[in-house]
Amino acid sequence: MDPALRRAFNESFTEARHGEYLARLEAELGCHIPFRVAETPLFFPPEVRARLEADARGIVEEICRPELIARTRRAIPAHLDAPGEDDLASCLQVDLAITRDASGAVRGELVELQGFPSLYGLIVLQSRALAEQLEQIGLGRGFSPFFGGLTEAEYVSRLRATIVGDADPREVVLLDLDPPSQKTYPDFVATKRLIGVDAVCPTSLVKDGRALYRVVDGARVPVRRIFHRVVFDELEKKGVSLPFRYTDPLDVTWVPHPNWYWTWSKVTLPLLSHPAVPRATLLSELDEVPRDLSRHVLKPLFSFAGAGVKVDVTRADVDAVPDAERAGWVLQEKIDYAPALHTPRGEPVKAEVRMMFLRPPGAARPELVMNLVRLSRGKMLGVDQNRDLDWVGGTVGLSVP
Repeated sequence: MDPALRRAFNESFTEARHGEYLARLEAELGCHIPFRVAETPLFFPPEVRARLEADARGIVEEICRPELIARTRRAIPAHLDAPGEDDLASCLQVDLAITRDASGAVRGELVELQGFPSLYGLIVLQSRALAEQLEQIGLGRGFSPFFGGLTEAEYVSRLRATIVGDADPREVVLLDLDPPSQKTYPDFVATKRLIGVDAVCPTSLVKDGRALYRVVDGARVPVRRIFHRVVFDELEKKGVSLPFRYTDPLDVTWVPHPNWYWTWSKVTLPLLSHPAVPRATLLSELDEVPRDLSRHVLKPLFSFAGAGVKVDVTRADVDAVPDAERAGWVLQEKIDYAPALHTPRGEPVKAEVRMMFLRPPGAARPELVMNLVRLSRGKMLGVDQNRDLDWVGGTVGLSVP
C-alpha cells in the first residue's frame, strides 16, 4: 500500500517489538487473544482509502433498496423469522479483497456481506496499541482507523448510541453462546470497557410473558436491548435450548435485528450490479456449469470463517450438492488478490479489508465508521488456511496522517 511507510516499518521490525505490542494489548484487555494478531497494520494512502470507501458506500446504497431487501427475505428460515424487524440493519460489514485493476491501480472487490456485528470494540484498543508503537519507532502520530472524520471519542459515542441507545447499560446485553468460550471474547471485553455492556449467554435469560430478564446479584434486571452476536449455524449445530423462541413477540430492541443475518449475506451477492462485485450465481439458478471452474469458488450461503468454501472447484464438487440444497450455495467468480504488502523477507501478503458500518437511531443509512484487516499468505483468509505462518492474522488499516 503506502511504500514509504511499509519500508520504514519493515526496517524497524523485530520479533521483540511484536511481542511487546501483543503483551500491551492483552494486558489492557486482561485476557488472552485466541486468534493470531498480525505483525503489522495496513497503511492506506489517501487514494486507496478513498476508493475503498467509495466502493463500500456504493454497495451499501445498492443493498438498501427496498426491492432487493424484499427478494432476500426469502432466506430467513420460518422458525427463526423474528418479529419487529427494523427498516435497515444497525450493523453491517462489507468485506473487500485488495486487488489491482487492468491499469494496475489498487481496488477492492467484494468477498461477502454480513448484516451482523464485528469487532467494534477490540479494534479501538488494537488501534491505540499500534499507534503507540508507530510513534515509538518514529513513524509519527495521528494514524486512525476511523472514517467520516470521526475521532475515537466520537466513534465510541456513536457505538454507544447504536447499541445502548437511551437505555441503562445494565438493561442491555451482548448476547452470544457461552461468551468466554468464543474466539471473539476479547471484543466482548473491549465492548464492556468502552460502553459498559455485559456479555451474556442466552441460556441464562429468564422469559416472563413478553419480557426477558437477567439475574444480577440475585435480582432480576429487565433486558430492553440485545446486541445480538449469536451465530445461527453454531446455535443449530449445538442444539442449544433457549428460554425464548426467535419467533416470539418480545419487548426488546434487537441490535442488529436477527433477520439481517440472513437478509444481508451471501444470498445478496447474485443480485448486485456494482462494479466491485464479482459475478455470482446460486446453484439452483445455474443454467449450465462452466467448463472451466478454475476461475470460480463455491460457497455455502450461511457459514462463518470460510467453513465449507471450495477454492479449487471441480465439477464433482458442484454435482455433489444435492438438488434440495442448491439454493443454499453460490458459484462466484474467483478474486485475484494482489500483494497488499511484503514481509521484511519479501514474501507477498494478501489482505481483505472489512469496512464496518453502524446505523445509530435516526440515521437514514448505515454509516461507515471504521475498518479491520485480515492478512493471509494461504489460499484463503481463514485461520486454518494460514496455520503456522507469520505476517498473517487480524490487524487494522490505518490512514496516513
